[in-house]
Amino acid sequence: MKKDVYVLGIETSCDETAAAVVKNGREVMSNIVASQIESHKRFGGVVPEVASRHHVEQITLVIEEAMNQANLSFSELDAIAVTQGPGLVGSLLIGVNAAKALAFAHQLPLVGVHHIAGHIYANRLVTEMKFPLLSLVVSGGHTELVYMKEHGVFEVIGETRDDAAGEAYDKVARALRLPYPGGPHIDRLAHEGKVTVDLPRAWLEEDSYDFSFSGLKSAVINALHNAEQRGETIEAKDMAASFQASVIDVLVTKTVKAVQKYRVCQVLLAGGVAANRGLRAELERKMAELEGIELVIPPLSLCTDNAAMIAAAGTVLFEKGKRADMTLNADPSLELE
Repeated sequence: MKKDVYVLGIETSCDETAAAVVKNGREVMSNIVASQIESHKRFGGVVPEVASRHHVEQITLVIEEAMNQANLSFSELDAIAVTQGPGLVGSLLIGVNAAKALAFAHQLPLVGVHHIAGHIYANRLVTEMKFPLLSLVVSGGHTELVYMKEHGVFEVIGETRDDAAGEAYDKVARALRLPYPGGPHIDRLAHEGKVTVDLPRAWLEEDSYDFSFSGLKSAVINALHNAEQRGETIEAKDMAASFQASVIDVLVTKTVKAVQKYRVCQVLLAGGVAANRGLRAELERKMAELEGIELVIPPLSLCTDNAAMIAAAGTVLFEKGKRADMTLNADPSLELE
């Protein structure tokens, strides 16, 4: 019988300190996340120095809790997987150095994982991946369409040229004077409002799968400013609904177009914005119209940054024989391909 593989995952790319143990790349034994949202809320965004300090305070406690909940000792682990990049360099360094220390102390293999690969592999914790597949990755720093023919091999066919979708959400939320993080607040308001403001959709070139949300963000800010100059008021819920409709229209239309061209059998939704109810509902509706396409959407707990996804992606790399040594370093601009 094949031996079970246990991997400890560590994730500190931004403002969540996370550790998790995953069995055979599929089964979550523990998944601990220490969030810093309350600390960064007063600044209206993540402050890198503050994030790093919190990681230093939390990393040991989070790893210990993950191991305790999994009811495993370090001698029972097969490998340690850690987010190498992309992300905030100070934050990444905390996780990478913690992983290196543990790997050295317990003589365990070390695996460096790409943060976006982690988000994609969060879906494997829901169901087995079927190739070829397409993943729509939508988060605060990334908006990408990724094609996969097999495990661990990624081809980015479309990416953001400026603001990522999540970044645009936060900037529009700030213009609407909503609390940080803005994404969930806009999603909630969008369901209460109506699409009353005509906002642009950046389709770019005819054959392009790239995204651009900077112009949309500027259009929202200009519409609010112009209305204020005229002494008019645009309801926040209506602007939220109009903005969200534009973002979702572009994301889903380009995904459907890519699905048809690349003839995939499975579509994965990944990243923090995958928690958006409007996006989930529209993607489900559109995919239901296409025959033979399975849509996989992870639960909310696996959409935002977590370490179970890093352990899942790390397990695939470990089984492919990929190893890092003690020279492993944080890479804030690490490429996926």
